[in-house]
Amino acid sequence: MPEKVKDLYLIDASIYVFRAWFSLPETLNADDGSPVNAVYGYLRFLTEFLERTTPQYVAVAFDESLTRSFRNEIYPEYKANRDLPPPELERQFKACQDFTRALGMQSFCHQRFEADDLIATIAHQMRGQGFRNIVVSADKDLAQVLSGADLWWDYARDRTLDVHGVERRFGVRSDQIRDYLALVGDSVDNIPGLPGVGPKTAVRLLRLYPDLEAVYDNLAQIPQLAIRGAGRIAENLKSHREQVFLSRRLATVVLDAPLTVGGAALQIEAPDEQTLGRLVKWMTRGDGYIERIRSVLPER
Repeated sequence: MPEKVKDLYLIDASIYVFRAWFSLPETLNADDGSPVNAVYGYLRFLTEFLERTTPQYVAVAFDESLTRSFRNEIYPEYKANRDLPPPELERQFKACQDFTRALGMQSFCHQRFEADDLIATIAHQMRGQGFRNIVVSADKDLAQVLSGADLWWDYARDRTLDVHGVERRFGVRSDQIRDYLALVGDSVDNIPGLPGVGPKTAVRLLRLYPDLEAVYDNLAQIPQLAIRGAGRIAENLKSHREQVFLSRRLATVVLDAPLTVGGAALQIEAPDEQTLGRLVKWMTRGDGYIERIRSVLPER
C-alpha cells in the first residue's frame, strides 16, 4: 500500500509581517515602548493558520536579502524602487523569526537568496520525499513552484489554486509564470519586461508558444498573428531580447539555494516555553496571549 502523501506548508512570512506593519497602529507597543504592531499581526496570522490547518510539517521563510540579493548583482536596479525597512520594523522582523522558532517551526532566511528562492528550493527537495507542497503566499510569482498536486494558497483571500487553477486564474501554466513575468515585467520588483506588452498579449503569445525560446524561434511569424500591434511587438522582441531574458532570470525562483532539509527537520516541535514566555512577556505584558498560542499548537 503506497505511503500517504504528507502536506508541507511553506509560508512566505514577510508578506504577513509587512501587511501587519502597514495596517495596524504603531501605538501597539512593547513593555520597553518599541512598536510591536507587525509582531501582533504576524502572530495573529500564525495562530489563525495553526487553528485552521493543524499542520504537522511547516517551513517559514523570511526575506533578509534586501539589496544584497544575487539579483542585485546582475541587475542593480532590482527592487531599487522600494524603501528599506526602518530600524523599528527590522527589530520586529527579528522578533517574528524568534517567535516562529520558539513555536517549534523552522525559520529560513539568507542574505543572497529571497524567501521565494528558499521556498522553491525546499519544495523541490521535499517533492521527491513524498510531500505535497502548499505555498502560503499572496505572491503570484510563487505559483511557478507548483507541480503535480501542489497548491498555492492566498491565505488572506482564502483562495487556493492547483496547477489547473493557476492556468485558469493567470491564463498561463505554472511553468510559464516566469516567461509571463519576463514579458509583462513587474513594477513591484522593478523588473523591466518588454515594452508595449501587457498581460493579455503575453498570455496570447504563451498560449501559442510554450516559452520564450519558442517565441524567439518563431519571431518571423509574429507580425502575421491576429494580435493588435503584432508588427511592433515583433520589433520590440527583437530589439529588447537581452532585456527580456534578463527579466526572466530575475523573475525565476531558484531551486538550488544553499540549504538541505528533510521531513523530520520540518516537523513542528514542542514549543520552547522559556523563550516563548520571554517574548510574550516583552510583547504583551503578560495579557494571556501565550495561553492562546499554546492552545493551537499540536500536542507532542
